[in-house]
Amino acid sequence: MKTNENIVKYVLRLALTLFIIGAVVAACLAGVNSITAPAIEQLQYEKTQEAIQAVLPGGGDEIDFTDDSGLVSVVYKGEAGYAVQVAPGGFDGPITMMVGIDFEGKVLGISVIKHTETAGLGAVAAAKTSAGEAFRGWFVGQSGSVAVTKDGGSVEAITGATITSRAVCDGVNAALDCVAKMG
Repeated sequence: MKTNENIVKYVLRLALTLFIIGAVVAACLAGVNSITAPAIEQLQYEKTQEAIQAVLPGGGDEIDFTDDSGLVSVVYKGEAGYAVQVAPGGFDGPITMMVGIDFEGKVLGISVIKHTETAGLGAVAAAKTSAGEAFRGWFVGQSGSVAVTKDGGSVEAITGATITSRAVCDGVNAALDCVAKMG
């Protein structure tokens, strides 16, 4: 039969082993993160620049803005209008997207930069397919508040992804409101 002293030594040895394994794994993860972080940041920058070009030909320069919704993160002003980066909450997290708006307050286009929506459903909003382009096309030329048809609006929701569709509408509305306040 083991004594209490032997049991304590055994438990301490297990705890120390687990601590060492945890420390080694944490150090490995920190090392991988430090190596990959700059590449991820560069890729995100490139995707943002592509999104700006997609919705605002010629691009633009970052400007100061006022946002009451909390969804707008940055606004760029160019020769054709504004590119507004918004991040409304979708079904499975924020949908970071760029919304192009001309000086008359009409939507020029939408480009999704990053999302975690369900593949085949909400992810259609960002897809480079005919269904994705058709959905984003509903917003082009819109001015004023936009909503899905279920909510009395004119935007046809993605089948099986009403929450994502509403989130995109929320993002477009936040961008339109932000640009309207700039005059």
